[in-house]
Amino acid sequence: MSAQYIYQDAKQPVEKRVEDLLGRMSLEEKVAQMNQYVGLEHMKKAAFEISPEEMKKSHAMGFYADYPPAKIEEMTKQGMVGSFLHVVSAEEANYLQSLALQSRLKIPLIMGIDAVHGNGMVRGTTIYPTCIGQAASFNPALVEKMSHETALEMRATGTHWTFTPNVEVARDARWGRVGETFGEDPFLVSKMGVATIKGFQNESNAGADFVLACAKHLIGGSQPLNGVNGAPFDVSERTMREVFLPPFQACVDAGAATVMTAHNELNGIPCHGNKYLMDDILRKELGFKGFIVSDWMDIERMQDYHKVSETLKDAFFLSVDAGMDLHMHGPDFYFDVIKLVQEGKLTEARINESVRKILESKFRLGLFENPYVNVANVNKILYNKNHQQTALDLARQSIVLLKNENNLLPLDSKKYKKVLVTGPNANNQSILGDWALEQPEANVVTIYQGLKQVRPDVKFNLCEFGWNLRTMKQEQVDKAIGMAKDNDLVIVVVGENSMRYQWKDKTCGENSDRYDINLVGLQQELVEGLYNMGVPVVVVLVNGRPLSTEWIANNVPALLEAWEPGSLGGQATAEILFGDVNPSAKLPITIPRHSGQIQTYYNYKFTSKWFKYATGNSTPLFDFGYGLSYTSFKYGEMKLSAKEIAKDGSVVASIDITNIGKKQGDEVVQLYITDNYSSATRPVKELKDFARISLNPGETKTVEFNITPDKLSYYDAKMNYGVEAGAFTVHIGSSSRTADLKKEEFIVR
Repeated sequence: MSAQYIYQDAKQPVEKRVEDLLGRMSLEEKVAQMNQYVGLEHMKKAAFEISPEEMKKSHAMGFYADYPPAKIEEMTKQGMVGSFLHVVSAEEANYLQSLALQSRLKIPLIMGIDAVHGNGMVRGTTIYPTCIGQAASFNPALVEKMSHETALEMRATGTHWTFTPNVEVARDARWGRVGETFGEDPFLVSKMGVATIKGFQNESNAGADFVLACAKHLIGGSQPLNGVNGAPFDVSERTMREVFLPPFQACVDAGAATVMTAHNELNGIPCHGNKYLMDDILRKELGFKGFIVSDWMDIERMQDYHKVSETLKDAFFLSVDAGMDLHMHGPDFYFDVIKLVQEGKLTEARINESVRKILESKFRLGLFENPYVNVANVNKILYNKNHQQTALDLARQSIVLLKNENNLLPLDSKKYKKVLVTGPNANNQSILGDWALEQPEANVVTIYQGLKQVRPDVKFNLCEFGWNLRTMKQEQVDKAIGMAKDNDLVIVVVGENSMRYQWKDKTCGENSDRYDINLVGLQQELVEGLYNMGVPVVVVLVNGRPLSTEWIANNVPALLEAWEPGSLGGQATAEILFGDVNPSAKLPITIPRHSGQIQTYYNYKFTSKWFKYATGNSTPLFDFGYGLSYTSFKYGEMKLSAKEIAKDGSVVASIDITNIGKKQGDEVVQLYITDNYSSATRPVKELKDFARISLNPGETKTVEFNITPDKLSYYDAKMNYGVEAGAFTVHIGSSSRTADLKKEEFIVR
């Protein structure tokens, strides 16, 4: 493009280019930048598969009855479209950009996609473990690396903006999207969210190797009424600020380019029309400088679901006036917002605020200079060897060993020569989790395939069930149980199904919430029947949410939580089962015994567990931060650098960790703080830091944590944020369980 105008000159500062272009745009061209459409191929597929009425209720498929693809193409040529999502090929991305460059001002398009744990909505990409598994690694550096690799695969296929990280704090296991989060702890969620943003973006949100990240969903969708996605969220200001806002503050501080508002209402006000949330808190208080995007058709739902607006036009006004910058998705917004400005209800200055931020992102991404991608490079970048290795490394570090009675694991391949492998998740792509479409078989190592690959000398006998948990048949269960007696050991792989391309049959993931968290279908009967055959049984869980597997935990000798470990998850699982890799992951979320314990989380208030349940066990099945290893770590006595500090002072807590076992292993050392007495009630303990260390047998390392004022601050009885004088207890250990922690006290004067 020749530099006829200032905005076309790449040598000019971005701010100057934005203002020059903004001054040349008509109102219609400006509002177009605030609106997004699904891709042309997506429209065609959706129009074939669902009706217009079904589309209104859909969260996954979209098309526009009055605006078929040909009409959207013409609008793009006229500069009346600013963004697309669900564009899943480089060819389509290039075609759409070619249409946009026929417009008067030749403003390129920004392409968004849900690249949540790899660019999984595109076939042939690298699928990494889902976010709950990433959090279990307690390894932000590896998550950052994974995120940058995902950015490279996105740019290779023509997309520039990912709708992740999901930094909601997950507090209800019934909610289907738990696996899309980093768990239940604000500190851990913040660390993983920041790592994700740093991987996708760079400091200036610029360049051809980076994409825009999106911190979502603002706010509280992870603690919905009855665990139902998008259900109301009623919360005190204290809880909102102490639990749910900190990850967003961390993401804003890390430079998150975009933020997405939540489906739900906050204390009676839909988040998509909540000026207090978007303007007062996010922009003015947290200091957010990027642009805010709506979630899928959620502005419209203020009219037909929340019913706070009589018309769609009223809903669009309410949202834009409250601070919304970009609408996902469809044509109604475009026409109604233009009318709202023409009628004087919205000012053009307000429109300029949004458009300025969107244009700035397009300039920083380099789209004005190079909107196209080289199709010839796609196969070189997608699922390349380096990305596969990262996916494998992260899977190895994401799998949690929950039980290992009598050291059944690691398995001895000389002892167990014939192994039955069964269960509905043993040999399919359920290991990829949500936000991944079906991938080429050659790109996915299932658990059964991983076992054969890792131990080719062992005879693995497969008894398949098929992927559908809902349609398990008793004769299948009976067949598997009958085969057990002819084998030395059984590996049974059970859990959930988050495969979104099997939308109506999945049991986990987006919009797949449950009123209990037991094993679906006949899976429990399968495990119990196999156990009763007297053959050693290993249970592997493949799931995106905590499951209440109390019977399994009490009876089966070995239990492995694999989460949804991604493309190479089968290899990683097999390596851990046979001891080629020593498990090191820790639970990023508490596992309840029963759905009746929900909510359950480690950082509870004392009185929430004041009395025990009259029936059943009141303790969690497995605690936050818990995870076993094939070696043993000894924690020495903790040392504090001071016993008294000032409010603005700090204290260093140090402890020696020794590997007293016979295998090299990684340990996640965890620091928790208790405010012993406070003007407002505080949790019994809170995670404030962690360190992942590697130790050879007999090796000792000293771990130090610097306890600074930010680790001691909170909102006091008058909602003033800061450090209160008094006694604090420092806990360091291998999990949040009291029995696993060393402790010392110090005083703040």
